[in-house]
Amino acid sequence: MEKYVVLNKADFDDFIAKLAKERKVVAPVAKGYDKYAFEEVTTGDEVALKYIPTILSPKKYFLPQHEKIQEYNKSELSWTAVIEYEELVLFGVHTCDLAGIQCLNLVFTTPPKDINYIIRKDAITIIGLECNDYCDEYASCTMVDNHMPKGGYDLFFTELDDCFMVHVNTLTGDKLIEETSLFTQATEDHLAQLQQVRAKKSEIFKSEVNSEFRDLKPIFEGAFESKVWEDIGNRCLSCGNCTNICPTCYCFDVEDDINLDMNTGERVRVWDSCQNEAFATVAGNENFRENRGDRQRHRYMRKFNYPVAKYRRYFCTGCGRCSRNCMAKINLKETVNALIEDAK
Repeated sequence: MEKYVVLNKADFDDFIAKLAKERKVVAPVAKGYDKYAFEEVTTGDEVALKYIPTILSPKKYFLPQHEKIQEYNKSELSWTAVIEYEELVLFGVHTCDLAGIQCLNLVFTTPPKDINYIIRKDAITIIGLECNDYCDEYASCTMVDNHMPKGGYDLFFTELDDCFMVHVNTLTGDKLIEETSLFTQATEDHLAQLQQVRAKKSEIFKSEVNSEFRDLKPIFEGAFESKVWEDIGNRCLSCGNCTNICPTCYCFDVEDDINLDMNTGERVRVWDSCQNEAFATVAGNENFRENRGDRQRHRYMRKFNYPVAKYRRYFCTGCGRCSRNCMAKINLKETVNALIEDAK
């Protein structure tokens, strides 16, 4: 049986403060100009409870932008594996970013498993936060059926009139409830309010794409030669912005940083992007995705086609970050609708 508890809004600041005394807590913080970022917080006043998706997704805590994986000493012929991680509570994760974390979990726990990722993931407690009616025109979570919570969290907060309804999903979440001693049992009235909130949300959140989400994969399967790719390729700046802020892009490069003694150093994993011109360059200086349109096509296929065959889910979560931050104004929903029309 599902467990629901309630936190009064007056106790929210105390809740965050109690969590922060024992461990690092990160949450969405307002940065001005309608921009938000996940940063460390110690009080509830710092947390933005109503926010559009952050500049970078919580992916940065699971797969850091710059991660040391080895240290070496050539004179001693020694190579030491390094795993960098810290225990933290990730508060305020929207359903689109919960879906993004689930996608990354699939990738890095499927053999060959990535032990660095797994250890870091297991040290993170996730507290979701429902976005009710404060998203923007770029979000498309309904398009990929990510507008309602579908697991992937320890606790999940939904704001009601004078309190937060909290779904307890794991033993870790249950321990946080006991540890903070601020929660009371949810009543039938609270459950009724929750249903009302979600019914209203279903009316507000619309797909804005002219196809059911189940039909997107066959559309992309037949879109390889579409003229749409040429159009967005002519507009694309190849900056890699879309992939760096995407919650499910996980391409990385491995570099060796050698110290000035030319003897010791470290091996690091850094984010990479399929939109960079050199990404698909191989031996002989051959580049099998030389055109920007080809690279954009690859990016879309990696969201709506290839992962469905391998993992049985879309790797677009509907967060809207790529459209919201594209300097060339390439809009994901417009591109998908253009492909749908092309398919007809």
